[in-house]
Amino acid sequence: MDQNARARDWSEIQERMLVPLYEAVYERLEVGPATRLLGLRCGTGLALLMAASRGAAVTGVDTCPERLALARERLLPDSARATRARAAATLVDGSPADAAGAQTPAYTVVTVFEPVGCLAGDAEGLDELLAQALPSAGRGAAVVLAGWGPPERCATSSVLRVATKLADPLGSAGSWRPSRRDDLEEVAQRAGLKPDGSGRVACPFGYADLDSAVRGLLSTGLFDAAIAATDRKQVDKELAEALHPHRRPDGTVWMPNVFRYLIARVR
Repeated sequence: MDQNARARDWSEIQERMLVPLYEAVYERLEVGPATRLLGLRCGTGLALLMAASRGAAVTGVDTCPERLALARERLLPDSARATRARAAATLVDGSPADAAGAQTPAYTVVTVFEPVGCLAGDAEGLDELLAQALPSAGRGAAVVLAGWGPPERCATSSVLRVATKLADPLGSAGSWRPSRRDDLEEVAQRAGLKPDGSGRVACPFGYADLDSAVRGLLSTGLFDAAIAATDRKQVDKELAEALHPHRRPDGTVWMPNVFRYLIARVR
């Protein structure tokens, strides 16, 4: 798969689906000029841009160079597409530890907006990620974790389940599983954080047509194991069939979803 095209599909098609989640969190935390925000797994930077538009100083960390290249177009001063609505921004290709020297005051908000709770074991990597990031956050700083809502509230769950069966028919690590109520709390507990509230946000996935839906969902990386186990053509076919019940008469694709976020505090 062309990684540049995939990153562009994420940026132009899929990433916007989580805008209601970003907005709800920033409103609740009153993100603004006094905020120093560290975005882990920041992707192509839309959540960072939204925080910067509120006046926050933002730092983004990711390990995907193709996504970070698009984030730089959005956020950095020398970009032809940079927006006037940004404040100070730093982007780091690597780990949270690599970003430690890029700021002096402690972070007041740390976000991990990449939702967990749809693949077996998908929350395991958060422990190490948070362990590297939290030393740069001040006491009382808000740490935001995001996850999929209950399967019965997420139409996309059925699509993920049908598609990922190609990767692992026996349902072991990396296969679809329903989100659990305490997924995010368990991550926070292991990280030594103190839960301080949670919320649910409607984030419908809407696409102009079936092709856009397939491209957008593939850009998430949730179907990589299926592609590796079979091939891209087979996954495209299965995914299109799974999406068929969600097509509207005008050809658009619409899947209502609910996502959950947890706010925890650094002790």
